[in-house]
Amino acid sequence: MAHDQAAVREVLDKARAEGRTALTAPEGRRICQAYGISTPGEGVATSAEEAVSLAGEIGLPVVLKIVSPDILHKTEAGGVLVGVADLDAVRAGYDRILASARAYDPEASIDGVQVQAMVGAGHEVIIGAVTDQTFGKVVAFGLGGVLVEVLKDVTFRLAPLSGDDALGMLDDIRAAEVLRGVRGAEAADRGALASMIERVGALVGDFPEIAEVDLNPVFATAEGATAADVRIILDADPVAAPARLSREEILAGMNRIFKPRAVAVIGASGETGKIGNSVMRNLINGGYRGHIYPINPKAPEILGLPAYPSIADVPGEVDVAVFAIPAKFVPAALEDAGRKGVAGAIMIPSGFAETGNVEGQQEIVEIARKHGVRMLGPNIYGYYYTPENLCATFCTPYDVKGGVALTSQSGGIGMAILGFSRTTGMGVSAIVGVGNKADVDEDDLLTFFEQDDNTNCVAMHLEDLKDGRGFVEAAQRMVAKKPVIVLKAGRTAMGARAAGSHTGALAGDDKVYDDILRQAGVVRAPGLNDMLEYARALPLMPAPKGENVVIITGAGGSGVLLSDACVDNGLSLMEIPPDLDEAFRAYIPPFGAAGNPVDITGGEPPSTYENTIRLGLADPRVHALVIGYWHTIVTPPMVFAELVARVVAEERAKGNDKPVVASLAGDVEVEQACDHLFANGVIAYPYTTEKPVAVLGAKYRWARAAGLLRG
Repeated sequence: MAHDQAAVREVLDKARAEGRTALTAPEGRRICQAYGISTPGEGVATSAEEAVSLAGEIGLPVVLKIVSPDILHKTEAGGVLVGVADLDAVRAGYDRILASARAYDPEASIDGVQVQAMVGAGHEVIIGAVTDQTFGKVVAFGLGGVLVEVLKDVTFRLAPLSGDDALGMLDDIRAAEVLRGVRGAEAADRGALASMIERVGALVGDFPEIAEVDLNPVFATAEGATAADVRIILDADPVAAPARLSREEILAGMNRIFKPRAVAVIGASGETGKIGNSVMRNLINGGYRGHIYPINPKAPEILGLPAYPSIADVPGEVDVAVFAIPAKFVPAALEDAGRKGVAGAIMIPSGFAETGNVEGQQEIVEIARKHGVRMLGPNIYGYYYTPENLCATFCTPYDVKGGVALTSQSGGIGMAILGFSRTTGMGVSAIVGVGNKADVDEDDLLTFFEQDDNTNCVAMHLEDLKDGRGFVEAAQRMVAKKPVIVLKAGRTAMGARAAGSHTGALAGDDKVYDDILRQAGVVRAPGLNDMLEYARALPLMPAPKGENVVIITGAGGSGVLLSDACVDNGLSLMEIPPDLDEAFRAYIPPFGAAGNPVDITGGEPPSTYENTIRLGLADPRVHALVIGYWHTIVTPPMVFAELVARVVAEERAKGNDKPVVASLAGDVEVEQACDHLFANGVIAYPYTTEKPVAVLGAKYRWARAAGLLRG
């Protein structure tokens, strides 16, 4: 895809030299031509007679638009006339537009009137780009014209983007079927639209000083796509991309933080109830096997360990320093830790940016950078890494080891993670507080967990991202191997600067996050419990190999709700082929129902559950099973749970390894049955049809992102 970057540079430099941030429509058209973005035939007239001449060359009807670097919203100024159908009307229209523009802004500099071929056929869409404060250059696509204002049916991707991503945007709006042609309407040229989206992404990627591009409307027909109106805004003061460490540099620090040979506690205390005491007790009682050095100038020993007045006095090397002192004492202590060669500073103290003390936080950031120290926090509860029996925190200790790593910006959420993990027996590799994220953030943690053999799934609670692009890059690497689950809190509108264009005004923070997290392959959780359940369940489930989901249920009502849940979670209910339908019918009573869901009815013995489940697991055309159980005296809950666990284990031993989830309806005994199923790798929940299917949907979203599904 060749682009004339020199032509664009000439236009941008001219605008800069004139002190302008808004390009005129003809300048926008020249940039579009340089990047192969189709626009209607047009010219600029500086007199009524020249306008008439241009209209005759272009062909009637035409559109007339004021050309002024000082008038951004041409329609508001009365500077647009559409459908001018004869030459006399062109002459009169020229004078009318000039008069309206001068009345709107007597001081405006006017270059003339743009005479443009009338384009009106096809579907109206919007294609644009905006500079997002988290992710940088972001491309937008959606319905155009009036509909974009009313429906806000728009989707976003990072720029630049691939052709496949651009095509995906066409299917990602609610009105996707409109573009395919409905009720006899002509379908839009998908290739032309995707190409225009890709070219806009390339343009803003190549020229970071372009703050916004607004092509609205773009008319899409079966023959192509044409941008009828172009609006381009430059950034007077472009924000530099954040500096990033290399992967090797990140891992050098993270490996010492998570696998330290020695930990110092600055502010260690022998007094129960103090944070420095809790950290010491957790390190000792948690079974950490490295050296522990309490730092306290007023105590010779703490909890049986010799104490040191300063970290500088510690005789050996120190990898991690946990800070448990008031904020005002942190800078001097951090200087000492930096000179000692500490790799990680774990900043428990509050009283920094979260309370308005931005200068104090910047001071410790600069100290850490000067000494090459990676800083976690400040304002955190600490962190856990169970493979090393490391509880560097003032919270309760935790020792249930497993493969799930969890992070949170909030201490309260961190405690919820801890409690849920303990209650459900979910083994964790790490629990990490990130707090203010003055230095270490989610990108650094994902880089470590990606290569950590002790971690097979990561779940993150976050309120914002410090470097959105850095996060996406790290997440995409991780998602190729392991699921990444995100609970994104906060649903706020973008800043006022973005509200100046259609594209910017549509780019609400959460919509941009939602689309770009999906682009990264991240599984987004709607709530805290969902995040925790996904984290608990996804590592237990084998990855599906295809999209065919089959429901087997003992209750018709559950079958309907499970079907609804499958649709809600983007799952495909298999169309049962005749031979498989016949095989299912051989096991169910005549008054049951084959098809999908397979309704075996509630009064069936355990053998009916066993035979139908085994059939679904053994048939290679079925890729996942959803089981709906109804508590009966014929098949009690624990009988059901034990047989399902056994059948699934037997089929997995034969290589028939598929995700299986179950919804159990019944009296309280179904709770114990669910626990038994979970313990045997079958995801099961009592009293809900939604949750097991949501978990399966989350697994599918990851499997698709990781490219694991056939076809």
